[in-house]
Amino acid sequence: MIYANLLYFLVVIFIFSTNTPVKEPSLSSWQALSFAVLLCFLYSRIARAFYGRCKNTASQLYFTAEKKLSLLAVVLFIVFVYGLDLKYYLHPLSLEDRLPVLENFTGLAIFFFLLSIMWAKGREAYQAVFHRRYSTGSFIVSNIKANLPIVLPYLVLSAFFDLLTLLPWPGFQTVLTSSWGDLLLFAVFVCFLALFFPPLVRWLWGCKPMPAGPLRTHIETFCRSQGFSSEILYWPLFEGQVLTAAVMGIVPRFRYLMLTPALVATLDARELDSVLAHEIGHVKKLHLVLYILLFLGFSLLAGKLVEPLPYLLLGSDFFYRLLDVLQIGPDTLLAACGGVFLLAFMLIYFRFIFGYFIRNFERQADLYVFSAQGTGRPLVRSFEKIAELSGNNRDEKNWHHFGIGERIDFLERCEQDRSLVKRHNRKVTASLAGYFLVIAVLMFAMPRLDVESMAAGYETRYAQAVLQQKLKDEPENSLWLQLLGDLMQKEAMEKKAIEAYGRALAINPMNAELNNNLAWLLLTAKDKSLRDPVRALTLARTAVLLKEKGFILDTLASAYFANGLAEEAMAVELKAIRLDPENAAYYRRQLEKFSEQAGKKTE
Repeated sequence: MIYANLLYFLVVIFIFSTNTPVKEPSLSSWQALSFAVLLCFLYSRIARAFYGRCKNTASQLYFTAEKKLSLLAVVLFIVFVYGLDLKYYLHPLSLEDRLPVLENFTGLAIFFFLLSIMWAKGREAYQAVFHRRYSTGSFIVSNIKANLPIVLPYLVLSAFFDLLTLLPWPGFQTVLTSSWGDLLLFAVFVCFLALFFPPLVRWLWGCKPMPAGPLRTHIETFCRSQGFSSEILYWPLFEGQVLTAAVMGIVPRFRYLMLTPALVATLDARELDSVLAHEIGHVKKLHLVLYILLFLGFSLLAGKLVEPLPYLLLGSDFFYRLLDVLQIGPDTLLAACGGVFLLAFMLIYFRFIFGYFIRNFERQADLYVFSAQGTGRPLVRSFEKIAELSGNNRDEKNWHHFGIGERIDFLERCEQDRSLVKRHNRKVTASLAGYFLVIAVLMFAMPRLDVESMAAGYETRYAQAVLQQKLKDEPENSLWLQLLGDLMQKEAMEKKAIEAYGRALAINPMNAELNNNLAWLLLTAKDKSLRDPVRALTLARTAVLLKEKGFILDTLASAYFANGLAEEAMAVELKAIRLDPENAAYYRRQLEKFSEQAGKKTE
């Protein structure tokens, strides 16, 4: 369940942290609250129906119901974020973006609230399956404490970063936002995981030291024989009735070997040693460190892959076709495409890349029994017992572990051919080398990629899309039509420019610049079929009446001249020189042009 819950929380954190608060919510606060209450009520009814089938049955059915309901909680949270504008209501908690961790913490708290509805409805089924009594409150608290370690590193790192940004040290802020800042945060993250995280998880999970006695002495003796040391704890996972073990902690002083009471009671001494060997194998093969590096790898890969994404989208015809189909703002679509890409990459990375490594790490840990015990038969017997007593399908597979049947089969093959052990170790080493090589190449190559050239020539299309969206949002605002006309004129799309200016004038006929710009375009259009000197003269006269500026007078002079009124044109141009002496040189050239062409017509 821990690995599945990891994916759920990763999706929730990603969805909430990448969502941008809307300026105005689509629903009123009372409507949003009413819908939220209704959805929570429906979710509680569904949870009640799911768990109603689990009473007095095997634990597997309970876990299946919990898995489906957890996934439904994720979907419900997404509806809260995008449908009910959750972040709009929580954003004030960020203190104007000074402490975003408060906003993110509250968002996670709401997801935990949804899970709490599930746990409240599952309490009776849990009690029937595991034969332990709980009050509703204590059962919810125990489940929160079981899942809190999944999100603690994220919350701690976010809080640490937010607090650092509040420090009044400009030099330190510069370091923090540089590549060195990323290394600093990663160092803090590693220190937290190494020193503080294991004791905190031990407390949250209610693990207790195994009491002194023959069993503890036996375990300590075996661990010493493997050059391994750690605190030995009883792990009360699902009332200690689940047959499992785990090791946690990078630093020996803060390392814990955790065993459930059911596992200890089920296995004989040799079988227990084989399980211990498996957990020791994780430490010997540095898997705990590699897990951290794999998380860092995701961060690095995601950062580098997302950098050219906006440019690729802006340089793609698909983006603009999608814009026409969806009828949403280009900035919204650009953000949504980036979010979908990152979410898809995150799911693919953790489901397939991370999943590939942890599956093979588990197999590598299995194979450590050949070093520790010289044979894999005790571990095979342990797996057989676990499969039989847990009610699990021996051949059932999952994304983070090979199935028990697969693990047994591989151990038996290695029993016959020990070269498979070295071959698998080489496979893991080669896979890691390839993985880190890919990251190194990307880190080296991506900064040298000319991302801006990918979108060359598409700035106009994007600007046009932005203005068209503004027009949909504010159809009575002539400014957007005027800017659209200016853009079309600049790009020599003269017919569209005339249409845009005309629509703008219909809304705001007393705008001097609009009258002037349309008049000038009707006088100078490269497509001569679009020229209309008579209409241009009317527009130019109106513009001068509204605002007497040098460039507007120049347009009127050109309109006079285009209509055969050369003397009027020159008189207006002289007035433009007096009014706007800074551009007198240009106006004099206009005068000369009018004079020369008027003289030719006279001749």
